[in-house]
Amino acid sequence: MKLTLSWLRDHLDTDATLDEITYALTDLGLEVEEVTNPVAKLAPFTLARVQSAVQHPEADRLRVCMVETDEGLKQIVCGAPNAREGITVVLCKPGDYVPGIDVTLGIGKIRGVESHGMMASERELELSDEHNGIIELDSGHVGQKFVDWLAEHRPEVVDPVIEIKITPNRPDALGIRGIARDLAARGLGTLKPLEVEPVPGGFACPITVTIDPELKKKGCPLFAGRLIRGVTNGPSPDWLQQRLLAIGLRPISALVDITNFFTYDLNRPLHVFDAAKVQGGLHIAPTKGGEELVALDGKTYTLRPGMMLISDDAQPESLAGIMGGEHSGCTETTTDVFLESAYWDPITIAATGRALKITSDARYRFERGVDPAFTLPGLELATAMVLELCGGEASEVVMDGAVPDVSCAYKLDPARVQSLVGMEIPEETQRATLEALGFSIEGNMVTPPTWRPDVLGEADLVEEVARIASLTGLQGRPLARETTGVPAPILTPMQMREKTARRMLASLGYNECVTYSFIDAASATAFGGGQDATRIENPISSEMTHLRPDLLPGLLAAAARNQARGYPDLALFEVGPAFNGGEPGEQVLQGAGLLVGASAPRDPFGSRRPVDLYDAKADAEAVLAVLGAPAKVQINRKVASWWHPGRSGAMALGPNVICTFGEVHPRVLRDMGVKGPAVAFTLALTALPFPKLKTPTRPALALADLQAVERDFAFVVDARTEALTLVNAAAGADKTLIESVRVFDQFSGEKAEAQMGAGKKSIALSVRLQPRDKTLTEADIEAVSARVIEKVTKATGGVLRS
Repeated sequence: MKLTLSWLRDHLDTDATLDEITYALTDLGLEVEEVTNPVAKLAPFTLARVQSAVQHPEADRLRVCMVETDEGLKQIVCGAPNAREGITVVLCKPGDYVPGIDVTLGIGKIRGVESHGMMASERELELSDEHNGIIELDSGHVGQKFVDWLAEHRPEVVDPVIEIKITPNRPDALGIRGIARDLAARGLGTLKPLEVEPVPGGFACPITVTIDPELKKKGCPLFAGRLIRGVTNGPSPDWLQQRLLAIGLRPISALVDITNFFTYDLNRPLHVFDAAKVQGGLHIAPTKGGEELVALDGKTYTLRPGMMLISDDAQPESLAGIMGGEHSGCTETTTDVFLESAYWDPITIAATGRALKITSDARYRFERGVDPAFTLPGLELATAMVLELCGGEASEVVMDGAVPDVSCAYKLDPARVQSLVGMEIPEETQRATLEALGFSIEGNMVTPPTWRPDVLGEADLVEEVARIASLTGLQGRPLARETTGVPAPILTPMQMREKTARRMLASLGYNECVTYSFIDAASATAFGGGQDATRIENPISSEMTHLRPDLLPGLLAAAARNQARGYPDLALFEVGPAFNGGEPGEQVLQGAGLLVGASAPRDPFGSRRPVDLYDAKADAEAVLAVLGAPAKVQINRKVASWWHPGRSGAMALGPNVICTFGEVHPRVLRDMGVKGPAVAFTLALTALPFPKLKTPTRPALALADLQAVERDFAFVVDARTEALTLVNAAAGADKTLIESVRVFDQFSGEKAEAQMGAGKKSIALSVRLQPRDKTLTEADIEAVSARVIEKVTKATGGVLRS
């Protein structure tokens, strides 16, 4: 919605500046998107007078002018044919930016003669396309601002244009008078009265109008018009053309320009028919489907059933409320016109416009809702302007239907402003605001004006009061707390665990994925799901038919997509639910990580290597540690079928499996299109016990002040014996003194069997002893060492390697 400042002042008596008006409009909810102010680009230029003009010594078409300016006498070289002594001109000084030629002036020499500025033409100042000579003014004094002269003699040239974004709930603001009403209610002036004087009809209208009974109920409750004969449809006056051009409309003819003027000025779309081309009366009826209309845009539209069509006795003439027909359009030869003003149902207009893909100013307003009570007054005002600009004689008004009753009343509760908005506005101010906006008040009941179809309840009354009062008056106030003291945690322990797991995985270098909870049937079956209980009744696609039984299918699919796009090395994780059924509660919270490719980029030091199960195990243990899981867990080989049977394991606390890690089965990688190696881990976050100590503080750090002792042991054991069995046995030899046990060497293979016997291998352990009470003697160390050998021998059948 565009408007000019002078057009706004036709309805608003105000002394407010442009900046004050634009700020108030945005604050009122009528967001100003752009302001085009010609004054800004013309502000530097002043008036000057040519004292003398002589021929340039080196050029036939140039003159050397001595020009009187507000800074004294200046020499300017000019090539305009009308540059002569005694004329008043527009001066552009050195340092001024000239918009028409996109140049910032400086002092220069033209054919050896110094020139201090230039005298401008209209095209150089972007006032018009005139460039046959410099601007000559018939008035003005030296030093006067050019914009001041324009404001006095050609105000339309410096009239600012304001573009406003109108929300769909404010159809009243699609007319300049509605915008002026809001500003007046804010206090930026007084709304000028709109006087409507009926135009007496000089004769009976020969064109009758009838509305189909079906449309009177819903569609077109009122259709009115009158014949005006003897009009002259020439160009509209300059003031009207300038206003239409300023808001981006092309002047066509006086009659068409008048209807466009009322559309923007008073939000009253109108239409004019060439009466000589109308046969009989006009009939408004729903279409049966298949009718064709050549509209004013030159296109032929085939209408669907249920659309509203205006026809005469011979053919369709107009698409009701949207666009007129080309057959009865007005031309320069039109002498008799039928001026129409009607009220159309917004929903029917919107449906027709969308179906036919027609956009017009009339449709834009009717589908949002115009003022039904202004249908007849708008016709009278338009008739008066047609008679004033085009001449002629008006007939009596013909109409069918009646103005629809849209009145409704809502209770005004002044206290609701405080409860809904948080602003304290006196009751008398609230009433005055609503009355300034056109609302009628009787007691505590408020009736919205007919031009405000968006007001549908008490809350809308509060919104209007707060909008006019300005929501910038709201003051921030802290909400009252329900309890005193330190607030209780908002997140549940499980939510905190989920958050901690995410942060830890991200800190380990993994990238988080958020995949769908739905996967295809083949993937669901491969990962232990795919039952009917987890099948989606109405899936989005064939690839999303089942609830996921595990997080790994989504991560593997993401890895395959990334590998296909040139990213072979990946570290992905996801934290989310996995489903073992379709009922509430049949889901668990999991955290899963996936490593694909190499552990590091290529470098000169040979640090790049394929990822292995120990990478996954280390990362899983790091996450479990930060979640507070016990340090000692049991590791077994009871894993699901999608894990590699010899390169995977499960961490458990008794019967509860808290983590599974290892290589993904090659068959699964092949089926999902992932190029290995690929290792992963899955954390059962809901299976982890919560720590018994609820305090967020850590226990005191226990440091030993006595020297630790390390002893190394090498055992010959069966080749199938797991190193963890030796570690657990050695650690159990003395739980007080033994601080840690770790594997530091393994000797296996053909050479090992040649030395130690078939089916044998050697595992070397480092046992760290940390005394607490006294320094260990050699006897103490030997006693612990003997117990370590005894425990390992008993658990594995191994012997100390000689």
